[in-house]
Amino acid sequence: MAEINWPWQYNFPPFFTIQPNKETQKLQLDAWKSLVLDYCRSTKQCVIDVREANNSPVFHNAAISRKLPPEGILLVLEELAASGNAEPLDKTKTRWFIFWRTLQELASIIHTWAKDNGFTNTVCTFYELTNTPDQEFSGIDEDVLQKALKELEKQGKAEVILSPEINGVKFF
Repeated sequence: MAEINWPWQYNFPPFFTIQPNKETQKLQLDAWKSLVLDYCRSTKQCVIDVREANNSPVFHNAAISRKLPPEGILLVLEELAASGNAEPLDKTKTRWFIFWRTLQELASIIHTWAKDNGFTNTVCTFYELTNTPDQEFSGIDEDVLQKALKELEKQGKAEVILSPEINGVKFF
């Protein structure tokens, strides 16, 4: 696992209590959004379960004995969803996809990689994409990858191929 560079707020106890002042709360939630995205990118985590999240280092600073409560975690996730960086997996909003980049940004990165490496008019498996070394999409959850590739499909830049045996994509 990559070393995490925690921001200064992470060691500031009030950071773990959602602030009542709206201006302060906006700054706090922006800091939380950055922290969660950086953490998930560093750890290659694509799903957060609200029921278990306050035991995760991102929401629990053991050094200062502080945890963000579940309603605070949900508020952060809803803010991430508003910016296109998260999406609930179900109607109960207990499990969430985390997108290190928005799906459109990720789709663009993948398509640029495919063009730059001569993969247009070629089929790549999801396995090949998630195991491409030194790429931002390396290690990404296949469900998140599929969502990004569906964005390329909407743009006419790819065709997603799903089968019981293997999943892939043809880039145009």
